Amino acid sequence: MTDFPVPEPLSGHGPARVVALCNQKGGVGKTTTSVNLAASLAEYGRKVLVVDFDPQGAASAGLGINPNEADLTVYDLLMKTSFDPRDAIRSTGVDNLHLLPANIDLSAAEVQLVGEVARESTLDRALRGLEDDYDVILIDCQPSLGLLTVNALVAAHGVVIPLACEYFAMRGVALLIDTITKVQDRLNPRLTVDAIIPTMYDGRTLHSQEVVESVRGAFGDQVTQTMIHRTVKFPDASVAAEPITTFAPQHAGAEAYRELARELISRGAVA
Repeated sequence: MTDFPVPEPLSGHGPARVVALCNQKGGVGKTTTSVNLAASLAEYGRKVLVVDFDPQGAASAGLGINPNEADLTVYDLLMKTSFDPRDAIRSTGVDNLHLLPANIDLSAAEVQLVGEVARESTLDRALRGLEDDYDVILIDCQPSLGLLTVNALVAAHGVVIPLACEYFAMRGVALLIDTITKVQDRLNPRLTVDAIIPTMYDGRTLHSQEVVESVRGAFGDQVTQTMIHRTVKFPDASVAAEPITTFAPQHAGAEAYRELARELISRGAVA
């Protein structure tokens, strides 16, 4: 694995690069990547906002916020026109890392937004006032290609795709890329695919190795050199409601996400 350089400290903060972490298949390590990549970027002095954009609220729980006890969430941000998004933002146990939480209320937003004018741009308009406060805004999308995910893609500058090293996970990427292309053509021409991250890699199996080879053959340099290996420490950290970088800071999984943060910074995918 290439050692990417430790990034230089920033002289100031903002405007943020908005990145959607997206995959319509569940169980591919998307929320794990959102939480741990955000914490790793924060360790390197970046001011990071995680936008939990999944009604299950997994990113909120993973950062120590009980989504069912959050009075204000991303739902309020979408549905209330005279709403200051800063009122809903919560600090976390990690310096420089903030959270815009979500809970089951968000599932109603998809239905309510259908009748709205410019419904695909609702999140983009809501986040615009926050971009100067942060260096990176990571949107943890739900596992679907519905209206909420399209909102995330319209709001984003780039997309990062966590891809489990399994055959069935790989099959869905073509459909996701097709959706991204349509959003680029019709709604957000600035959108780029910044990275495809191999997750849940098990070097002991030929299957994982073959999937990575196939993905690298299909997508080339878009696939990160950093791979996230399968380990029980990730679910352990989730149960503890904190990133692996604070739960087990010396573990190989924590080092992998720090390496990923350095790689994405060196690619220009994040600040």
